[in-house]
Amino acid sequence: MSTPNATFGQADLPGGAHPDPVLHAPRVVAGGWNVRWTASTGSTNDDLWRAGRAGAPDRLVLVADHQEAGKGRLDRRWEAPAGANLLVSILFRAADRNPHDLVHAVAVAAARAVRTLTSHEARLKWPNDVLVDDRKLAGILATAGPHDETSGRSAFVVVGMGLNVGWAPDGAARLGDGVSVGDVLAEFLTELDAVSRLGIDELHARYRSLLATIGREVRVELPDGSTVEGRAIDVELDGRLAVLDACGVTHRYHVGDIVHLR
Repeated sequence: MSTPNATFGQADLPGGAHPDPVLHAPRVVAGGWNVRWTASTGSTNDDLWRAGRAGAPDRLVLVADHQEAGKGRLDRRWEAPAGANLLVSILFRAADRNPHDLVHAVAVAAARAVRTLTSHEARLKWPNDVLVDDRKLAGILATAGPHDETSGRSAFVVVGMGLNVGWAPDGAARLGDGVSVGDVLAEFLTELDAVSRLGIDELHARYRSLLATIGREVRVELPDGSTVEGRAIDVELDGRLAVLDACGVTHRYHVGDIVHLR
């Protein structure tokens, strides 16, 4: 695993990003999270990726009120009104974890935080969405750092999440009144601290138990434009989704968009 160097500093985050007193309540920083805040930036994932290259430490967290160039999977643009939603990225230096394991950890922590703070029974949709009432509440995106020759894995991974608290686009879910962005961040980091300490098998079991996709009829929309329909029967330890088609053939996918048909 790469050793963080001494060159990282406040200047490596947007606008000299500084700790927000509200976000730095003891509940938030428990577990060793180093939380930074900025009013506006292009993309928190991009900021932390650059900070990772500069030697930023494990468990660095960047929160923004607003992102001007927020992105989801397949480089889809994502933007919400300033201060309305939780826009957060986390830098992990975990040589023993694959990026999909870290995405699963963030997804599980987000779902558990929503269940703790609200009456919503948050579920997950493969590979990276948090759902409420089968509508998208949050999306998660991982960006791997440069390859580390010693560990054979990425030197670091940045995982970003946008979770709808006070605003949502048409057709999506939001938490609504009665819960603040700060509340969600605090509970999310508390859950993430616990989840990130789980072994791979236990993490996989928790992710799978929250997955609304298993057992559903789905359409898999692949990057090349092709589609496959069938029943999602499992998610494997390496993160692949297994789909059984109408001919009895099982297909396994690392990437793709999933539509829940029924």
